[in-house]
Amino acid sequence: MKLIRYLDQEGKTGYASQSKKGEILRIEGEIYGDFEITAETVSPVRLLAPIRPKAILAVGLNYKGHAEEVGMPLPEHPMIFMMLPGAVQDPGGPILLPRGLRSDRVDYEGELALVIGRRCKNVSRAEALDYVLGYTCANDVSARDWQKKWGGGQFCRGKTFDTFCPLGPCLVTKDSIPDPHALSISTFVNGEMRQNSSTSDLIFDVPTLVEFLSGSTTLEPGTLILTGTPSGVGAGRKPPTFLQAGDDVTVEIENIGRLTNPVLEEEV
Repeated sequence: MKLIRYLDQEGKTGYASQSKKGEILRIEGEIYGDFEITAETVSPVRLLAPIRPKAILAVGLNYKGHAEEVGMPLPEHPMIFMMLPGAVQDPGGPILLPRGLRSDRVDYEGELALVIGRRCKNVSRAEALDYVLGYTCANDVSARDWQKKWGGGQFCRGKTFDTFCPLGPCLVTKDSIPDPHALSISTFVNGEMRQNSSTSDLIFDVPTLVEFLSGSTTLEPGTLILTGTPSGVGAGRKPPTFLQAGDDVTVEIENIGRLTNPVLEEEV
């Protein structure tokens, strides 16, 4: 099932289900609990990020190919950092190059993201997928200068600028993706393919991440987990190639869809 979050003609937000025939049917109820797909069709003015996350947990260095391109050993445990929910951007919304706190090394990172659907803590790997609501495309936009040089040894400053976490175009429920580790994932900049991989290259798979992140830690419904990016990031190119105003970036994941965002400069 494909769930979308949308803005209607009256300026109200809602959820709907997108059928295989293209119909968009309004959802009544709570996506983290009981909900019903009605027979009422809706005509969204625009798509919104499929969730407004309560928390964002992101995983670094989680593809074998990416670890190789940046010359780092495979991690023993998942490398975790956090982002502010305010970093979320809608499909089609601009990625803003920071100018108040300037960065000239802004990079793309196409990622599979998962959404926790039920409150959980100390979940076993065997039961982990029971707590996943579904999956969406994400772009873990990264200011490499603030991530590597000026962030005080933490990734957070370079990862959580406004608009640095585009999500969408939909949330695909887990029943429609029985194996999240067999999906093609690609990223395009101005139509040029920059990343082309598969989630089969993940170092730590989805159940392992849920088990690890829920260890002695409560994950609330609506927690967003970014699972890492494959090889092909701009920082790994020779020479490194970073995003410029006027670019557009598309993340495409098999069975989910295409998430496209233009790149603009922040107005200060």
